Amino acid sequence: MSVVGFSRANSLWVVNYFNSCGFMELLPWVGSGYDMERFGILPTASARHADVLVVAGYITLKGAKRVRRIYDQMPSPKYVLALGSCPMTGGMYWDSYNTVKNIEEVLPVDVWVLGCPPKPENIGHGIVMAMNAIKSGFKGH
Repeated sequence: MSVVGFSRANSLWVVNYFNSCGFMELLPWVGSGYDMERFGILPTASARHADVLVVAGYITLKGAKRVRRIYDQMPSPKYVLALGSCPMTGGMYWDSYNTVKNIEEVLPVDVWVLGCPPKPENIGHGIVMAMNAIKSGFKGH
Protein backbone atom coordinates (compact mmCIF):
# COMPACT_ATOMS: atom_id res chain seq x y z
CA MET A 1 0.00 0.00 0.00
CA SER A 2 1.46 3.33 -1.04
CA VAL A 3 1.10 6.62 0.77
CA VAL A 4 -0.62 8.12 -2.27
CA GLY A 5 -3.17 5.28 -2.44
CA PHE A 6 -3.83 5.49 1.30
CA SER A 7 -4.32 9.26 1.10
CA ARG A 8 -6.64 9.05 -1.91
CA ALA A 9 -8.75 6.31 -0.33
CA ASN A 10 -9.17 8.18 2.95
CA SER A 11 -10.04 11.53 1.42
CA LEU A 12 -12.78 10.98 -1.17
CA TRP A 13 -14.82 13.94 -2.38
CA VAL A 14 -18.17 12.87 -3.77
CA VAL A 15 -20.57 14.42 -6.26
CA ASN A 16 -24.00 12.80 -6.57
CA TYR A 17 -26.38 12.29 -9.48
CA PHE A 18 -29.73 11.01 -8.23
CA ASN A 19 -32.87 10.62 -10.24
CA SER A 20 -35.13 8.56 -8.00
CA CYS A 21 -35.39 6.58 -4.78
CA GLY A 22 -31.72 5.58 -4.42
CA PHE A 23 -31.05 8.87 -2.68
CA MET A 24 -33.29 7.92 0.25
CA GLU A 25 -31.03 5.01 1.11
CA LEU A 26 -27.88 7.12 0.86
CA LEU A 27 -29.17 9.70 3.35
CA PRO A 28 -28.28 7.64 6.45
CA TRP A 29 -24.66 7.86 5.30
CA VAL A 30 -24.80 11.64 5.48
CA GLY A 31 -26.41 11.68 8.95
CA SER A 32 -25.12 10.47 12.26
CA GLY A 33 -26.22 6.86 11.66
CA TYR A 34 -23.21 5.98 9.50
CA ASP A 35 -21.40 9.33 9.34
CA MET A 36 -19.54 9.18 6.05
CA GLU A 37 -17.21 11.98 7.15
CA ARG A 38 -15.59 9.67 9.69
CA PHE A 39 -14.45 7.61 6.69
CA GLY A 40 -13.00 10.73 5.06
CA ILE A 41 -15.81 11.02 2.50
CA LEU A 42 -16.99 14.56 1.89
CA PRO A 43 -19.79 15.75 -0.38
CA THR A 44 -18.89 18.48 -2.83
CA ALA A 45 -21.10 20.61 -5.03
CA SER A 46 -18.67 20.83 -7.91
CA ALA A 47 -17.69 18.02 -10.23
CA ARG A 48 -14.38 19.78 -10.80
CA HIS A 49 -13.38 18.99 -7.20
CA ALA A 50 -14.82 15.47 -6.94
CA ASP A 51 -13.06 12.12 -6.95
CA VAL A 52 -16.17 9.92 -6.90
CA LEU A 53 -19.42 10.12 -8.86
CA VAL A 54 -22.35 8.33 -7.22
CA VAL A 55 -25.18 7.55 -9.64
CA ALA A 56 -28.52 6.25 -8.39
CA GLY A 57 -31.81 5.84 -10.15
CA TYR A 58 -32.80 5.38 -13.72
CA ILE A 59 -31.01 7.40 -16.38
CA THR A 60 -32.98 8.97 -19.21
CA LEU A 61 -31.41 9.77 -22.56
CA LYS A 62 -31.32 13.47 -21.68
CA GLY A 63 -29.94 12.63 -18.24
CA ALA A 64 -27.22 10.50 -19.83
CA LYS A 65 -25.80 13.59 -21.53
CA ARG A 66 -25.74 15.42 -18.22
CA VAL A 67 -24.16 12.61 -16.22
CA ARG A 68 -21.50 12.22 -18.92
CA ARG A 69 -20.78 15.95 -18.74
CA ILE A 70 -20.38 15.70 -14.96
CA TYR A 71 -18.04 12.73 -15.41
CA ASP A 72 -15.96 14.54 -18.02
CA GLN A 73 -15.53 17.55 -15.71
CA MET A 74 -14.05 15.44 -12.92
CA PRO A 75 -10.25 15.40 -12.66
CA SER A 76 -8.37 12.11 -12.94
CA PRO A 77 -8.25 9.72 -11.18
CA LYS A 78 -12.01 9.41 -10.90
CA TYR A 79 -14.25 6.63 -9.68
CA VAL A 80 -17.92 5.80 -10.31
CA LEU A 81 -20.35 4.03 -7.95
CA ALA A 82 -23.68 2.87 -9.38
CA LEU A 83 -26.39 2.35 -6.75
CA GLY A 84 -29.32 0.04 -7.26
CA SER A 85 -30.77 -1.90 -10.12
CA CYS A 86 -31.89 1.16 -12.10
CA PRO A 87 -28.45 2.10 -13.47
CA MET A 88 -27.86 -1.58 -14.29
CA THR A 89 -31.11 -2.50 -16.03
CA GLY A 90 -33.33 0.56 -16.18
CA GLY A 91 -35.21 -0.65 -13.09
CA MET A 92 -38.98 -0.51 -13.30
CA TYR A 93 -38.64 1.60 -16.47
CA TRP A 94 -36.67 -1.13 -18.27
CA ASP A 95 -39.14 -1.20 -21.17
CA SER A 96 -39.28 2.56 -21.68
CA TYR A 97 -37.96 3.98 -24.94
CA ASN A 98 -36.34 6.85 -23.02
CA THR A 99 -34.38 4.90 -20.39
CA VAL A 100 -30.75 3.87 -20.63
CA LYS A 101 -30.70 0.14 -19.90
CA ASN A 102 -27.09 -0.02 -18.70
CA ILE A 103 -25.15 3.00 -17.50
CA GLU A 104 -21.92 1.51 -18.82
CA GLU A 105 -23.13 2.55 -22.27
CA VAL A 106 -22.60 6.13 -21.03
CA LEU A 107 -19.63 5.93 -18.63
CA PRO A 108 -17.43 3.28 -16.97
CA VAL A 109 -18.54 2.01 -13.55
CA ASP A 110 -16.04 0.89 -10.92
CA VAL A 111 -18.38 -0.38 -8.18
CA TRP A 112 -21.90 -1.77 -8.55
CA VAL A 113 -24.06 -1.76 -5.41
CA LEU A 114 -26.98 -4.16 -5.73
CA GLY A 115 -30.49 -3.62 -4.41
CA CYS A 116 -33.75 -1.91 -5.24
CA PRO A 117 -32.96 0.44 -3.60
CA PRO A 118 -29.74 -0.73 -1.97
CA LYS A 119 -29.67 -0.78 1.82
CA PRO A 120 -27.25 1.55 3.62
CA GLU A 121 -25.21 -1.48 4.67
CA ASN A 122 -24.76 -2.49 1.02
CA ILE A 123 -23.75 1.06 0.12
CA GLY A 124 -21.18 0.99 2.92
CA HIS A 125 -19.82 -2.32 1.67
CA GLY A 126 -19.47 -0.83 -1.83
CA ILE A 127 -17.68 2.23 -0.47
CA VAL A 128 -15.28 0.08 1.55
CA MET A 129 -14.61 -2.07 -1.54
CA ALA A 130 -13.79 1.06 -3.53
CA MET A 131 -11.54 2.38 -0.75
CA ASN A 132 -9.65 -0.93 -0.55
CA ALA A 133 -9.19 -0.98 -4.33
CA ILE A 134 -7.82 2.57 -4.29
CA LYS A 135 -5.47 1.72 -1.41
CA SER A 136 -4.13 -1.26 -3.34
CA GLY A 137 -3.25 0.91 -6.32
CA PHE A 138 -6.37 1.02 -8.55
CA LYS A 139 -5.87 4.12 -10.68
CA GLY A 140 -9.48 4.72 -11.72
CA HIS A 141 -10.25 6.41 -15.01
